[in-house]
Amino acid sequence: MHDGGLMTRLPKVRGVYRENEPLSRHTWFAVGGPAEVMFFPEDEADLSAFLAACPADVPVFVLGGGSNLLVRDGGIDGVTVKLEAPAFKQYRIDNDTITCGCGLRNVELQKIMINHGVGGLAFLSTIPGCIGGSVKTNAGCYGKETADVLLSATVIDRQGTLKKINVDDLHLSYRHSDFPADWIMTAMTFKIYPEPAQRVLDEINDYKNRRLKTQPHHVKTAGSTFKNPAGHKAWELIKQAGCAGLAVGGAQVSEMHCNFLVNAGGASARDIETLGEEIVRRVRENSGVTLEWEVKRIGKEL
Repeated sequence: MHDGGLMTRLPKVRGVYRENEPLSRHTWFAVGGPAEVMFFPEDEADLSAFLAACPADVPVFVLGGGSNLLVRDGGIDGVTVKLEAPAFKQYRIDNDTITCGCGLRNVELQKIMINHGVGGLAFLSTIPGCIGGSVKTNAGCYGKETADVLLSATVIDRQGTLKKINVDDLHLSYRHSDFPADWIMTAMTFKIYPEPAQRVLDEINDYKNRRLKTQPHHVKTAGSTFKNPAGHKAWELIKQAGCAGLAVGGAQVSEMHCNFLVNAGGASARDIETLGEEIVRRVRENSGVTLEWEVKRIGKEL
């Protein structure tokens, strides 16, 4: 960490800078070291001006809802951006499309859909986190994924230039997109269709109930830990490898779903990552399949 050195190099902004912000407050695992500097921009123009003036050697990372993220115990150097201001939570409905700010939480999207009779996004609205994170990872569930409904995204590149990107240019595939690491997404446009509010509510509740029956809830977890390898289900491979109930420190494999790791209390990021890597090792040894992390790991070790 720099002793206040980074702050002296950063441009003046209308938003807020916070030094040594604990990232455990911003992630669903509730672990992780501090952000050297965390930046909460006021709006798109504030973010654009910041990126244009920020020294090129300063790392910039965007933190969404923190639902699919493991921040290591040493924290994140440089600037961690969080799009939390009201300007990034706006939405606009135009006939058969809806444009959402990427700071809009998926649970808020549910309310919008019900209030306006909007169909087509029920599956997306029940995935934990913010809308922006759904696009970067091409999030999906129950046979549907973001690529099925996304039309375009508004991004700001590292030079501060605002641009609109068509979905075809993102090359979305299973839990993947060709999204440059130095782009920051600010909004996205989805295709929708009119649907009676009650039917929207029923569909959302159906997805929620399916999750409640099969996935852990009211616990500190980041969702599915590993991607499903081609032709396999990750949870089955994990169970077959004898990893059910496995624990390292305060981290453990969920008793409800083998592909969910849980901070059962007092876990460090190292505990969680060590547990995950042990699962990868055992599954490879047992089945010959190498699991790939779906949870994004970032930051440095202590």
